[in-house]
Amino acid sequence: MSKKGMLLVGHGSTMPYNQELIETTAAFIRNQNTDFIVKCGFMNMNKPTIRESLEAFRQEPIDALVVVPLFLARGVHIEKDIPGEIGLPEGSRKGSFVMNGKTIPLLYAGPIGSDPLLADLMIKNANKALSNL
Repeated sequence: MSKKGMLLVGHGSTMPYNQELIETTAAFIRNQNTDFIVKCGFMNMNKPTIRESLEAFRQEPIDALVVVPLFLARGVHIEKDIPGEIGLPEGSRKGSFVMNGKTIPLLYAGPIGSDPLLADLMIKNANKALSNL
């Protein structure tokens, strides 16, 4: 049974919470879906970097790799920086990844964007704040 690789990309920060959030989200994904081998990579300030995590995937038994940014909206990181780090031309969402002597598909997902689940989270956060009245 082949698996897919998922590189969950975070921005990175000097504040430890950012890295913890990305790593915790990756753990949730691993626990909920055994079809993916999940690794984290960071744009800056935290380790591993995106490129270090890509390198780590070269030894994994995967047949496709998807890079998923944990960002809310499109911006310069989504449109230029991350594609540059993963070897895709600007505007491209598909390429290839060479590993273990073979080439597999490399796919680049979009940011979270508008989603009813995000609205549910905002209501949850608002209600949590209101519970402190």
